[in-house]
Amino acid sequence: MIRPQAHPMEARFHLVYPGFTLKVDLCLPEKGITALFGHSGSGKTTLLRCFAGLNRAPGGYLVVDGTCWQDDAAGIFLPTHRRPLGLVFQEASLFPHLTVRKNLEYGMKRADNRAGEGFDACIDLLGIRPLLDRNPASLSGGERQRVAVARALLTRPRLLLMDEPLAALDLKRKQEILPYLEKLHDELDIPVLYVSHAPDEVARLADHLVLMEGGRALASGPLMETLARADLPPAFADDAGVVWEANVAAIEDDGLTRLEFPGGKLYVSQQGKTPGKRLRCRIHAKDVSLALATHNDISILNILEASVRSVVPLETPGHVMVQLKLRGDEQAPLLLARITQRSCAALDIVPGRVVMAQIKAVALLG
Repeated sequence: MIRPQAHPMEARFHLVYPGFTLKVDLCLPEKGITALFGHSGSGKTTLLRCFAGLNRAPGGYLVVDGTCWQDDAAGIFLPTHRRPLGLVFQEASLFPHLTVRKNLEYGMKRADNRAGEGFDACIDLLGIRPLLDRNPASLSGGERQRVAVARALLTRPRLLLMDEPLAALDLKRKQEILPYLEKLHDELDIPVLYVSHAPDEVARLADHLVLMEGGRALASGPLMETLARADLPPAFADDAGVVWEANVAAIEDDGLTRLEFPGGKLYVSQQGKTPGKRLRCRIHAKDVSLALATHNDISILNILEASVRSVVPLETPGHVMVQLKLRGDEQAPLLLARITQRSCAALDIVPGRVVMAQIKAVALLG
C-alpha cells in the first residue's frame, strides 16, 4: 500500500518561545513507529509540529526519505500543504456532513489519488468496511479515530504524524483501537511519529523511543534498549521498566500461561492467548526484587538468574537502579530492578555479581 523507504529521517530544530526552548538533533528510523514520550510540557507536540511545518524553527533542518523538507541555511522550507504527510490528532475532525466513504474520498483527492490506490487494503487494515455508509455522528470514538487514520493513509504520505490519538478515548475505546494500531506497526513501510505520555501505550506500539523533557531529547534509541537503561533521567525513574518480546508457549493445567523468551520463561495469569502467539510484556523495575540464592518457600513464581551490569543511584533518597542481564543465552534480555541502597549494600550488589531476579508482576501488552 505504501512504497518502501530507504533513508533515515534527520531532524534538527531550535525554537525559542518565552519560557520554553525546543532544541533537538535526531536521526530516526526510516520505518516503524517512533514514540515521542514525555510528561506534559516536555515539547512532544511542539516537535511534531516542526516536522509538519506548522512551527518553523529558524535554522531548522529536516530530511525525510532522502528528500529535504527544510534547510534554512540553503533557503529550503516546504510549507505544510506541500509535505507528503498524514496527520492524526486527538480529535478525529471528520466532516460531519459526509459519510465515512466521502471522508475517505476527500483524503484521496488531496493526494490526487484518483484511482483510489490502496483503498481496499487500507479499509481492511483498519476494519472500517462496515462503516463506509455511516455518518461520523453515529460512530464511537474509536471508530472515528480509525477512519481518521485511514483518511490520513489514503493521502499516500511519506510520514505519518499522530498526536496523542488515544488521549480523548476511554479505556474501552482505547482497547478497541490498539489492535488496529498494532497492525499499522506490522504492515506500514513508512515512518510514524507517535506522541504519547502513556507508558503502556508506548511500550505496546513503539519500535524506537525518544524521551523528551524540557524541550530536549534526553535519550533516543530502539525501544527495548532505551527502556532498559539504568541511567534514565530522573523524570522517568518512577515509570522505569523493560519491555520483552515473548512467545506464548502453553496454557498450563492450573490456569497459568507460560511465556518463553531467549534465556528463560515467565508464568502469568491465563490471558486467553493462543499458543504460538508473539507478544510484548512490560516489567516494572519496582516489581523486581533480588536475592543471592533461590528460595522455594516464597509465592513468587518467576525467578531468573542474572548478572549485575550496573548500579546507578536515583534522585529518590535511599534508592538505586540495578541493570541486569539474564544468563543462559546471548540473546537474553536486560532487566531493571529498583531497590533500596540498604538492600544493595546488604547483598553487596556490584557489577558482575550473580543474583536471582524475582519478578512479582508482569503486564501483558498484547
